[in-house]
Amino acid sequence: MAEKTMSVDRLEHIISVFGSFDENLRLIENELDVRITDRNSELSMSGDDENIMYAERAINGLLTLAAKGESIDARNVRYIIGLVREGQDDKIGELARDVICITAKGKPVKAKTLGQKKYVDAINKNTVTLGIGPAGTGKTYLAVAAAVAAFRDKSVNRIILTRPAVEAGERLGFLPGDLQSKVDPYLRPLYDALFEMLGAETYQKYLERGNIEVAPLAYMRGRTLDDSFIILDEAQNTSREQMKMFLTRLGFGSKIVITGDITQIDLPAEKTSGLKEAMRVLEGVEDVAQCRLTGADVVRHVLVQRIISAYERFEKNKTEPAATQSASVPKRRRKANEKA
Repeated sequence: MAEKTMSVDRLEHIISVFGSFDENLRLIENELDVRITDRNSELSMSGDDENIMYAERAINGLLTLAAKGESIDARNVRYIIGLVREGQDDKIGELARDVICITAKGKPVKAKTLGQKKYVDAINKNTVTLGIGPAGTGKTYLAVAAAVAAFRDKSVNRIILTRPAVEAGERLGFLPGDLQSKVDPYLRPLYDALFEMLGAETYQKYLERGNIEVAPLAYMRGRTLDDSFIILDEAQNTSREQMKMFLTRLGFGSKIVITGDITQIDLPAEKTSGLKEAMRVLEGVEDVAQCRLTGADVVRHVLVQRIISAYERFEKNKTEPAATQSASVPKRRRKANEKA
């Protein structure tokens, strides 16, 4: 059992890092199996040498975030510990560096993980960006934030949000109302993100002027979209024909972001996902970026990360029993031959 004392110079950030009733400090203890005691401007740590080193680096990383004005919660703590264990704590300073845009309520929108930062940088640098990753990684939210920022800067004249209206159990025809009412539930996540960025009143004003358009993917056919920021959400549910149609809508001065999760495809088994095919077709094409977000980039409840990891393990292990069974058949035959 080793011991080490760590001096803390930035006392003004200590409360933020430690959390209410030292809950963040207790989380570091549990995650790294160390014991930490706070004594004014010094932290006394005990445990294995390696874990003490990780704890010290994690606390310094959290202090760096606090100095940048970030509020520290359990998600930050777990993510920073993950970076420290991977030897990437030198990149902590890159987090929360740039504000993408400010919401209607004055909240700054920033990339919260290194994966999200790469995604936002790719959107800014490329004309077409594919954001692929599991639920909760901020694919749609960050794309909408980038679209609003571009619109406010007058880089584009319109924001166009679209997604395929793929039926999952219910037929569109059975839903009440006119066609717009039938497709609105499919577009709700896009509405929610825009409402948060712009406010409902401002959103309605731009919608009436034609500066904002939220529509099903089918409405894109036959159009050329100039000076627009176009987001295709839930792209894993597009067919190969729909994806090609969408990509060829690109006009001058426009930018496209395509988001999707290839583990949640709702298409019939015989249909190829347009997103999966586009990932292969567009690999290496100039001015087209592909960003893979992972469970480490999930910014929702920690349980979402665990659920995603559990499903990944399940999918990985599904084929193993069959492989084990097929491998054991020759062995059983050999034994039978030996007895004979």
